[in-house]
Amino acid sequence: MEENRREWMRAIEQTFVVRNPKQKLATFGSTTISYYVVTEPIYQEMAPGEEEGVIRTGKVVAARPAVVTPTYALNLQGFSPEAYEYLRHLAREYGPGSPGILYQYSNEADKIEIVKGSPSEIAERISKDLELRQENLSVVMVGVDELWDIALLKFMYEFTSSSARQNVQELQGQGLLDAQPHLGGVPRAAAHQIERLFIEVEQGANPDLLKRELDRWGLFGYYETRFLNLFRKHL
Repeated sequence: MEENRREWMRAIEQTFVVRNPKQKLATFGSTTISYYVVTEPIYQEMAPGEEEGVIRTGKVVAARPAVVTPTYALNLQGFSPEAYEYLRHLAREYGPGSPGILYQYSNEADKIEIVKGSPSEIAERISKDLELRQENLSVVMVGVDELWDIALLKFMYEFTSSSARQNVQELQGQGLLDAQPHLGGVPRAAAHQIERLFIEVEQGANPDLLKRELDRWGLFGYYETRFLNLFRKHL
């Protein structure tokens, strides 16, 4: 365990961004970021001579930021026990209905290429090319070969943090974080999402998705009659 920690700490220390995207994460839509992670090949030390670098490319897709509360997040699956304890702490500290935003990412790896030059030189060349092509949603990083995805995770964390304030301000500007007293105080964004799901179910979508969303927000009691009427219409 300690050895693994030392390895990823080393990867973080040796990871740096050469070129950041020119735009922040979109508040009201998904964002696709092209990445270029350049590393020194793991075999370089065993084959000294002309320098080479490994370029890994792909896309990180950031879904539209979702408005959540500590209570809602506690009903999601996939977090560690420590994360759930932190969510309970937030609920105690700020209230179970205090709004925040949740970012979800997917990584779509593309290809691996080996080229001549040091990682820093290669990264600079890629960056200059992206500037000429005005690729505003691309990032270039230098990382550690065997732990290259640490570079990607580090970037995602920092990029999310830099976008969060703008995203929250835009959501507040639209009133989407405002509590809805007639629905137990959930944010307006949750009410909008549930309305969208009702429309989708009426058009043939899976009602299980709507039921899960209602349960996560603790709102099934508010919508029970309307939900059951979806099935009565087809009797």
